Amino acid sequence: MAKVLIVINGYGLADGIKHQVSRLTEEFSKRNIEVEIIKNTEVFAWISGENVNISLPKYDFVLYLDKDRYVAGLLEKNGYKLFNSIEAICKCDDKMLTHICLANNGIKMPLTVSSTLCYTDNGNRDYLDKVIEKIGLPMIVKENYGSLGKQVYFVENKEQLLELENKLIHIPHIYQEFIKSSKGKDYRIIVINHKVVAYMKRENEHSYLSNLATGGTASIVKLPQNYLDMAVKASEILGLDYCGVDILEGPCGEPILSEVNSNAFYEGIEKTTGINVAGCYVDYLLKKN
Repeated sequence: MAKVLIVINGYGLADGIKHQVSRLTEEFSKRNIEVEIIKNTEVFAWISGENVNISLPKYDFVLYLDKDRYVAGLLEKNGYKLFNSIEAICKCDDKMLTHICLANNGIKMPLTVSSTLCYTDNGNRDYLDKVIEKIGLPMIVKENYGSLGKQVYFVENKEQLLELENKLIHIPHIYQEFIKSSKGKDYRIIVINHKVVAYMKRENEHSYLSNLATGGTASIVKLPQNYLDMAVKASEILGLDYCGVDILEGPCGEPILSEVNSNAFYEGIEKTTGINVAGCYVDYLLKKN
């Protein structure tokens, strides 16, 4: 019998992750697959001399539902097969790195400027003038590491930007063009093995954010092929076995890629579309292994 390890974070779980673990366990159980769930804090690994050592039994593969890249790297170095891979997780976990990886590949994205890394308490305010000149106001500011619509800010004027910059001075972040035509609206597309499995429209009339976790609602839509093609292409470039791609709607109806999530939640899209996303993922994993 195959044996699968699911790794989660040891310092508290979002409801979406809890549901994800439950759904995956349910689908594996239907296929008579044994599942063990452990926290990243329970993975004790160390580097001794030339080698990585780890106090875990062997598994057929690991579903890594955390963002602890160091534990992921140690597991991979010790021979465990991770889904997604540490390389793919790292590319998606850092929003600026995601955009860098996707750039020059024919994928339209919002105009994006990276913050400069600052190691003192005095940021470069002249740099912000260049950002405003290039992007304009209002703009979106995102911390490089964040999810569920958190760590995302809507900035309307220079005073707000200066105040936010003081708050984020030691936190990597990006400045982005505000796509007015997609205010409070985007499309979540689930891609498994570089094939579209499910998608939905997310909308929030009361916010610039569309995330379901921030009060957005979901509905079934029929998307043009260029939206689906963009999602698949992004998954291929980033080397993702599974992902959720968030796409904005441009002023002429064109797709504009917002983010790629290497660990997109299932609950909202399964309820909305009726598609067994977790089951599709489990079938792919078992077929590949």
